[in-house]
Amino acid sequence: MSGLLDLINSPIGQQLVSGVAGQTGQSSNKTAEVLSMAMPLLMGAMKKNTASPEGAQGLMNALNAKHDGGILENLTGLFGGGVDQSVMDDGAGILGHVLGGKQSQVENALSSKTGMDSGSVGQILKIAAPILMGYLGKQQRQQNISSPEGLNGLLGGLMGGNAAANQQQSLIESFLDSDGDGSIIDDLAGMVLGGGNQKKGGIGGLLGGLFGK
Repeated sequence: MSGLLDLINSPIGQQLVSGVAGQTGQSSNKTAEVLSMAMPLLMGAMKKNTASPEGAQGLMNALNAKHDGGILENLTGLFGGGVDQSVMDDGAGILGHVLGGKQSQVENALSSKTGMDSGSVGQILKIAAPILMGYLGKQQRQQNISSPEGLNGLLGGLMGGNAAANQQQSLIESFLDSDGDGSIIDDLAGMVLGGGNQKKGGIGGLLGGLFGK
C-alpha cells in the first residue's frame, strides 16, 4: 500500500498525527484523515495564490522571513508541552492569507467529510499550515529557488507536475471558487486516499516527502 498508510506508518508521520491528535483531543485516525485532505487543499490554495505576481512574491517573502524548515526538525519540542500559541497564531495568519473568506467553507467541508467538529478541524489547520510552510521553505532552499516564478513551479512539481496534479489543482480551485457543500472534498479524498500510481507521483508523493518517506 502507498500514500496515507505509508505516511501514518512512518515514525515522523506517527509523531505528527499523535501530536496533533493530542493537541486537539481527537483520535489519531480522524486526525490523519483530516490531515490527508487538509494538506493538499492548503497546497492547492497556495498554488492558486501564486498565479498572480503579488501572491507569489508574498509567499516568497514569508518563506524567506521565517519558514526555513526548522519546524520539521523538532516536532518533539513542538508537541512536547502543547503547541505554542505563537505557532497557532502563525497558522491562523497563513490560513487567512491563503484561504481568505473561504476558510470557514473549508473547515465545514472537512468537518462534514470526516465527522470531526469544525472547531477541531480549524485547530488542525492552524497546526498544519506552519508545518506545510516549513516544508516548502526547506524545498525552496534545497532547490535554490529565488524567484516567484520558480516558486509557482515548485508548487506544481510538489503536486505531481502531471495530468493527475492538474486534475487535483482543478478540483481544489473549483472548490475554492464555489459555494459548494463539500462534494468536491469527496473527489479529492478519492484521489488522496485511493491507491495506485497516482499516489506516488502526486499528492501522495508530497505527503510522503513531507514525512521523510
